[in-house]
Amino acid sequence: MHVVVTGAGGFVGAALVRRLLEEGIPGAAPLTRLSLIDRHFAAPPACAAAAVAQEVARAARPLVRLLTGDFGAAGVLDEVFSPPVDVLFHLASVPGGQAEREFALGYDVNLLAPLKLFERAAAQANVPRVVYASSIAVYGSVLPDPIDDGTPARPGMSYGAHKLVGEIVLADLSRRKLVDGVSLRLPGIVARPGLSAGHGSAFMSAIMRAVETGSDYVCPVSPEAGCWWMSLQSCVDNLLHAAGPLDTSALAAERAVTLPVLQHTIGEIKAALARRFGSDAVARISHAADATIEATFGRMPRLDDSNARRFGFAHDGTIDRLIERACMT
Repeated sequence: MHVVVTGAGGFVGAALVRRLLEEGIPGAAPLTRLSLIDRHFAAPPACAAAAVAQEVARAARPLVRLLTGDFGAAGVLDEVFSPPVDVLFHLASVPGGQAEREFALGYDVNLLAPLKLFERAAAQANVPRVVYASSIAVYGSVLPDPIDDGTPARPGMSYGAHKLVGEIVLADLSRRKLVDGVSLRLPGIVARPGLSAGHGSAFMSAIMRAVETGSDYVCPVSPEAGCWWMSLQSCVDNLLHAAGPLDTSALAAERAVTLPVLQHTIGEIKAALARRFGSDAVARISHAADATIEATFGRMPRLDDSNARRFGFAHDGTIDRLIERACMT
């Protein structure tokens, strides 16, 4: 089975690659080729380069190949789809904040290139499973309460608009039985390393990293800010579930699922961090609320995730488990 991961050098992509090398896709045939695509493979964060090198060294045949370049470029696409692809994880994107500042870059990477990728997938003789990392940004910044998979998408930023277009095209290609697609609407994933430039929700990871390292941090939202939380491990679990056991024939025509999340305030997260790291580390966190960031990322409504749970998707379970997982990444 030939599996492709775009954005394989990124935060989520690296973790997905490690799991694919360790376990494969649940319920699916063993991997025969794993093609990893990114504009660069550099550490940190690691792109699983060490695991890739070990796998290549011990494999009887070349299982893993690294493709460096633009995943929408014709030459790269020719390599990607030779041999034909069975499962495609499309994770690569320019994050929302950066895409808003650099419109041309976001338009190219988040809209035009994915359409070329999906078009090439649809041109194969076999029908590939396509798992698309979409975003809750499709809902916009002024959100109704509650949200479910039937809530109308009204993106308020270019990033969300481009993700929504990708969902629509993937759903149409699936309707035509040219691909077997599923779009997963992801929240902010924690805990990203460093400052996570370009991610408006970077504070969600930064507060955890600061407490973990005993550093001072000024959080741009108030303790009362409510967010949707998912660990990297949970994210990868859900991506693999979408590629393997999921029966996509039962999905709605939109083929889009808003994943289950934990819903907690920053204050509740700080309390959980204090239980793990001590109150002194948490005391180094102060707040200077930015009205725009709080309105966009800190006023998340209730989420009705019953549809996603019906299809076997899951969140981290408890806030303490979320913290444990997030602080291990």
